[in-house]
Amino acid sequence: PRRYSSYPDLLIFWNIISSLGSMISLFSIIFFMYILWESMISKRMIIFTVTQNIEWAQNFPPMEHSYSELPLIIKF
Repeated sequence: PRRYSSYPDLLIFWNIISSLGSMISLFSIIFFMYILWESMISKRMIIFTVTQNIEWAQNFPPMEHSYSELPLIIKF
């Protein structure tokens, strides 16, 4: 005999809520994967770059006590 899960009719509301929640999770994972794929495929230029900040010019992790004073920021 084949086994199957049978829920009492009293719990049908929670079964529907659980099913809707799993469908929402599935669609959001698919949408997230699409966003990741689209961001890697499209060759759009980055508008807001953070490479202008001084912390990106340093080697990571910086040597401990590598500066005796704070570095001076100069705009070219």
